[in-house]
Amino acid sequence: MSIFRSAQVFVNDRFAGILSETDEGYRFEYDRSYLALPGAGAVSLTLPRTEEAYTSKTLFPFFDGLIPEGWLLDAVSRNWKIDPGDRFGLLLVACRDAIGNVRIREVQE
Repeated sequence: MSIFRSAQVFVNDRFAGILSETDEGYRFEYDRSYLALPGAGAVSLTLPRTEEAYTSKTLFPFFDGLIPEGWLLDAVSRNWKIDPGDRFGLLLVACRDAIGNVRIREVQE
């Protein structure tokens, strides 16, 4: 499996795992250290804490739901010159400081 882009996922400012865009779709895996923290919450109800990696042909609905819609999506797409169909790219730029307890940071390789 080839990884094209990756993002660090933070929950309540704690590193929780890695979300990756691959040649097979998407993959999310919790960080083992995060899983060991007492009381550390899941990223979402649809992605409960587990040592197994999640995979999907499409961007996981929870992460897709973090991306803005309507006029704000148009503004993000235009300002960062990102195709509105590039959901992972939009997630990387629009969800660095998202409202709520989950933040996304692009992994620079």
